Amino acid sequence: MKTLHIWGRMSSINVKKVVWTAQELGLDFQRTEAGGAFGLVKTLEYLRLNPNSLVPVIEDDGFVLWESNTIVRYLCASRGSALYPSDLRQHFDAERWMDWQQTTFNPASRSGFWQLIRTPPAEQNQAVIAQSNAAVEALMATLDAHLAGRSFMVGAAFSMADIPLALEVHRWFGLPQTRQARPNIERWYSSLQARPASLGVLDMALS
Repeated sequence: MKTLHIWGRMSSINVKKVVWTAQELGLDFQRTEAGGAFGLVKTLEYLRLNPNSLVPVIEDDGFVLWESNTIVRYLCASRGSALYPSDLRQHFDAERWMDWQQTTFNPASRSGFWQLIRTPPAEQNQAVIAQSNAAVEALMATLDAHLAGRSFMVGAAFSMADIPLALEVHRWFGLPQTRQARPNIERWYSSLQARPASLGVLDMALS
């Protein structure tokens, strides 16, 4: 059986998505540290894998793929997993929430995360943090309303849609600041933390 190869550092939210998915699927994988302090992403060898010089990248039996949510979809589909919904409407519901994470939630949360976690306190811009927080709180309200009466993002079972959203929540909950209570999100997120495959991902401190 071929081993899946993942490039990327675990401090990256996008790498976490791929690693968690691989663990949910019980895949044998090798991970190479790349990006950030580990470098590698500007080398010619890496640029042949991903011309954007970003992480993550996977190689699966000779097939190279980048873009984290696409990798999550591919891994679930290629392994015939129930995480990839077979019902057409549930499938595109999952796709919709995954796109929302990437195009709406992540841009809103990114600058606050960078300020609070990766910027020295003396250099933090409180106006940027406040703007990011306001945007994220509005999105958390949307997510909390969606999860009212639901166990998972789509349908009655854990799916590929839960992974990207849970990692945004992991990052939001890990920021050193107060936040509004979101009981539906907190219930859902606690259930995902209890999944064995989330170990090494949802229990990581932010960095």
